Amino acid sequence: MNYLANLLTVLSLVSGFTSIIFSLEKQFTFACWAIILSVIFDGLDGQIARRNPIPNEFGKELDSLVDVVSFGIAPSILGYIFIYRDFYILATLALFIYLFCSVMRLAKYNITPKEKLANYFYGLPTTVSGGMLASFVLIFRNKHTGLILGYIPLIFLLVVLSLAFLMVSRVKYLNLDGLKEIFAKHVKAVVLLAVAIFLLAASFKKVGITLFIFFLIYLVFSPLVVERLKNKL
Repeated sequence: MNYLANLLTVLSLVSGFTSIIFSLEKQFTFACWAIILSVIFDGLDGQIARRNPIPNEFGKELDSLVDVVSFGIAPSILGYIFIYRDFYILATLALFIYLFCSVMRLAKYNITPKEKLANYFYGLPTTVSGGMLASFVLIFRNKHTGLILGYIPLIFLLVVLSLAFLMVSRVKYLNLDGLKEIFAKHVKAVVLLAVAIFLLAASFKKVGITLFIFFLIYLVFSPLVVERLKNKL
């Protein structure tokens, strides 16, 4: 189990590194999908690691270091090159704050006792923040956005700073175990519904905005669901 989990972690790193390369080449669609793929690998890695009764400290540290690359550095480079073509000090500062907060978020996670992470995390997961920035770029990558085009840098800047704040906050967000606890026997139905929605979104070429909405729903409603789960337990 440990070897498989570590392999998935490495694949997440490959995806994050590939995203950086694509960003430097201004292949923004591929760069975004590489980050989304890294999100998937990270989720699979976590699920497999949880099935192993023996704690794997090496895997935990490896996962955090990879997350810094895939959900900290890669989205920052993607956002800067796509949104801010010329040097812009406010953008640089905002994206550095985002990167710093993602590192802080992962460091805090590593030192948090496992019993306090049964069904939720403290702070927004870096996977979600990275996924949101990638899906934001997916929405606007073709720039066919009319009057809103001029406001994209400002909107992106606000999204970056909001995600940075939430990552280091004490707000509780559901982890995968918490999500399974909430949906209980309906997990398969929820997964099938999600797949159907994405297939429908793909047919209308609205995958970017669909992903962003999914991440946004998690960001907004997950803290409320955590309180319900705590009362239930």
